[in-house]
Amino acid sequence: MMEYIFFISIGMIIHAYFLYPASIYIVAIIRGRKRKYDDYLPSVSLIITAYNEEKQIQKKIENTLALSYPPEKLQIIVGSDGSTDRTTEIINSFSGKGVELIEIGNRGGKENAQRESLKRASGEIIVFTDVSTMLEPDGVTQIVSNFADPEVGCVSSEDRVIGKDGKVSGENFYVRYEMWLRRLESRANTPVGLSGSFFAARKIVCHDFSEDIDSDFRTLLNSVKAGMRGTCDPKAIGIYFDVSDQRREFERKVRTILRGLTLFFRHTEYLNIFKYGLFSYQYFCHKLLRWLVPFFLVLIFLSNLYLAMQYKTYLFLFILQLMFYGSFLISKIKDVYASSWKILKIPVYFTLVNASIFVAWWRYFRGQRVVMWTPSKR
Repeated sequence: MMEYIFFISIGMIIHAYFLYPASIYIVAIIRGRKRKYDDYLPSVSLIITAYNEEKQIQKKIENTLALSYPPEKLQIIVGSDGSTDRTTEIINSFSGKGVELIEIGNRGGKENAQRESLKRASGEIIVFTDVSTMLEPDGVTQIVSNFADPEVGCVSSEDRVIGKDGKVSGENFYVRYEMWLRRLESRANTPVGLSGSFFAARKIVCHDFSEDIDSDFRTLLNSVKAGMRGTCDPKAIGIYFDVSDQRREFERKVRTILRGLTLFFRHTEYLNIFKYGLFSYQYFCHKLLRWLVPFFLVLIFLSNLYLAMQYKTYLFLFILQLMFYGSFLISKIKDVYASSWKILKIPVYFTLVNASIFVAWWRYFRGQRVVMWTPSKR
């Protein structure tokens, strides 16, 4: 029985990270979707939400004003979510350049600020972006060009993380994996997630935003429900710096996963393969199966411990496990994010990610939900 538990748990993790992408790759080869680009320049409303961002908001607005999209077709809205510093004052200083301020008196969270900003949005296409995310001059033009395809309801950018030391981190590797998987999913059908820091959608699918659910995930599900799909554009880049405090980044991951779990279990109807087809398989594997990995890791550890007391082969495998998780303890002694110990970065980040998922499950079962969204300092 313990051997069954051990190998089945390993199989589930392998499927989540390797076999699922392989199956999507095969589907992409068989029925791959060709990307339809065009000189498509509809009216666009670009929405930025900010909470106490006096240190970065000016740079963000200047970056937005430098976009090459036709200014007569671009509406810029900045929603100040109950900011108590100089954020609102700085936004107001750009009113003469066409920047519209939505001042929200009582802080209600990122999604609430986006929902309030949508009330004033006049564009056919809505572009959402965070204060900490810088766009290339043609960023909006590039991401909007995907809507030349009438089947596309929403578009994700690709994240480009810049470490302050200029070095590739374990997170950067993980981000690259996620971006690669989204490209595969886009070719086969639709990605299951969007980059919340920079994404675009048709206005008709931007609804039902809730304070405890990520707007990017909600927008994707709205698109699928409307008979459309999402896509990922590798040429639309969102640039942001790695977080300055890894402890806060861990908490951000927990919040993100907790919000994802909340939305997933509110919408289990998307698991109906007879109605949603391939997307149901994607929804299960990319989301739920990935979120179950921490439980499989616990089962592997405990079953391996039991088997190691009886068989030398399993003892060797258990020692490898201890070495893998030992890298996390080493990271507490030596800051692997600021060091050249690249060999430690991937296992450390893998451990951190799954630890954050486990904490999110714990909070979810205890009935906790996230409403207030506090951006990570970068």
